[in-house]
Amino acid sequence: MPFAGINAKGLVFGQPHTRRISGFGDPFFRLSINFFGAPALRAAEFKSYRQNYIVGGSVRVGVPLGQYDDTRLVNVGSNRWSIKPELGASKAFGRWTLELAPAVTLYTDNDDFFGGKTRAEAPLYALQGHISYTFRPGLWLGLDAVYFNGGQSTVDGIENNDRREGTRWGATLALPLSRYHSIKLYALTGYNAERHHDLDAVGIAWQYRWGGGF
Repeated sequence: MPFAGINAKGLVFGQPHTRRISGFGDPFFRLSINFFGAPALRAAEFKSYRQNYIVGGSVRVGVPLGQYDDTRLVNVGSNRWSIKPELGASKAFGRWTLELAPAVTLYTDNDDFFGGKTRAEAPLYALQGHISYTFRPGLWLGLDAVYFNGGQSTVDGIENNDRREGTRWGATLALPLSRYHSIKLYALTGYNAERHHDLDAVGIAWQYRWGGGF
């Protein structure tokens, strides 16, 4: 369940307003399953496992439990449900692995938006692809690309100019430090065609694995 803080400043009906708020956002729950190609393995069996072709799917559900005030335009919670079904396919070619995952996010209406209005949002479609190269177990480099389109909203039937269309490009380098520790370096960039802005980010993550047998 995420915790977020917002500090917003802008014009509301031509008048300047500020909004400072912090609280819990909407939680998300995901169910994932492999349809075929990825058998259940004990920890010791992963070392000798060689991937071929894998197909799976997932469903992510967003639950409207976050902090929400219908008298405010900006909130941490969304006061609506969302559901995101997604399919994924992965194929290994020696040290190379190719992945493709189409998805769509569906939203229910927020029927208590900013003083009792109804805010609806169209489905958001996305397609992401990944290619990675494994130098040795635990040491790999991945390249990613995402395209998304849709998500235009309406308030009481009036369309907003907020349709989302854009791309994201990223790279991740995984570096094993020991049997149980590794770090990941990542960078991404993107562009939203409708809102005319760019996105750039870099980061580092530390991963710890527990259990034996590798």
